[in-house]
Amino acid sequence: MSGFPRRALQAGGVVAAATLVLAGCLQNPNAGGGGAGGAGGAGGFIDGGSADGDKVVTILGAFGGDEEKNFNASLADFEKSSGIKIQYVSDQDFTTTIKQKVNSGDAPDIGLFPQPGGMLEFAAQKKVWPIDTYLDYDKLQGTLLPGFLDAGRYKGRVYGAPMRNAVKSIVWYPKAAYEKGGWNTAPETIQKLQTDVADKIAATGITPWCIGWGSDQATGWVGTDWVEELMLRMYGPDVYDQWTSHRIPFNDPRVVKALDEAAKFNKDPKMVLGGTKGVLNTPFGDAMTPAFANPPRCMLHRQGNFATTFYPKNVQADLDNSVGIYVFPRFEGGYNGQAILGGGDLAALFNGTDPDAKKVMEFLTSDKFGGPWAKAGGWLSPHKTFDVSNYPNDTTRKIADIANKASVLRFDGSDLMPKAVGSGTFWKEMIKWESGQSSQQTADNIEASWPKS
Repeated sequence: MSGFPRRALQAGGVVAAATLVLAGCLQNPNAGGGGAGGAGGAGGFIDGGSADGDKVVTILGAFGGDEEKNFNASLADFEKSSGIKIQYVSDQDFTTTIKQKVNSGDAPDIGLFPQPGGMLEFAAQKKVWPIDTYLDYDKLQGTLLPGFLDAGRYKGRVYGAPMRNAVKSIVWYPKAAYEKGGWNTAPETIQKLQTDVADKIAATGITPWCIGWGSDQATGWVGTDWVEELMLRMYGPDVYDQWTSHRIPFNDPRVVKALDEAAKFNKDPKMVLGGTKGVLNTPFGDAMTPAFANPPRCMLHRQGNFATTFYPKNVQADLDNSVGIYVFPRFEGGYNGQAILGGGDLAALFNGTDPDAKKVMEFLTSDKFGGPWAKAGGWLSPHKTFDVSNYPNDTTRKIADIANKASVLRFDGSDLMPKAVGSGTFWKEMIKWESGQSSQQTADNIEASWPKS
């Protein structure tokens, strides 16, 4: 599941297969470059969007409410200095709407994709423009978190650039109670997290893990995140890429082993509050709430940076003193680097002949975008070079530091898989797995569901 909880409401939202995604090389894959013109232009990319050179740029995205307000605030100074008016339209059913608009010839100039799948489908149809035709690829690559551009890669070329980041590989804990217990605040490995932290917490009578999967029709996505975390840490980014693109089958023995490791957190009643029924029946946004009881009923919560928006109001008001964090650690005997599972929103250009749209894309995907949004909270830059003083608290700055120091970032795997799997059988079979189905059977069932073409 993607980095932000609003996507839990878009159960049908992941479009297209990750079989479209080929890992490719990291160098600039420019296969012709230059700003091409319209259908039949350089590379034959189809030109969409509004009229060129009209000083108006249209953007379609899924940001609504306060997110929409903060997004627009982050564009205000650019609009004044450039003289370009940006017309942003929010659509909570973005993945359906963007497909309808593009296929009917009514594409926006720019689309903000919460998941790569739909964008890659347009890339295959040459309806979205490669970033090397209008951005400085090498400069962008140099400031972004390592591996982020690969989420938008199709046949060696990149078609979208990130304008927002989500960091999912975080362990949260109630600060005062945890520090009073004297538990390790920086376990080096998952095995140490078990022996030095979880087992010792359990010995005090407190259940270690706070986990909730409940998400209405999207229940199961939290479970997929656990498997993705472990696949990345146990086998590294190359095998992870092979798995998400189906170059190895879903029921590969390594995937089954990752499911078995995930069971140690999610299925052991001594380790997770409420046991398997508690996991399935607890809404994901309420999972951490028992940790703030007096005394706490659980202590550890693995979730993305957006988790704070669901914490009690008094916790949010004093975040730095209320919660502590550390990175979900590496797996002993697995990948040696510090990998981060993440997500984000990718900006993609439909109007490749409009100089105004290109200027907006250049700003939107730069480390200069997002200051007002960062100060308001709830937003992370995908750039290592972003000014972290914009973040409103030490907790957010620590999360940014975790991301900036990572060896590699990999996009949420279920978002890279075909819709039938990523937001289909992967979610559904994880529910069966949590209810008692074996890891092998779960992996076999998901493999059998993978589209044949």
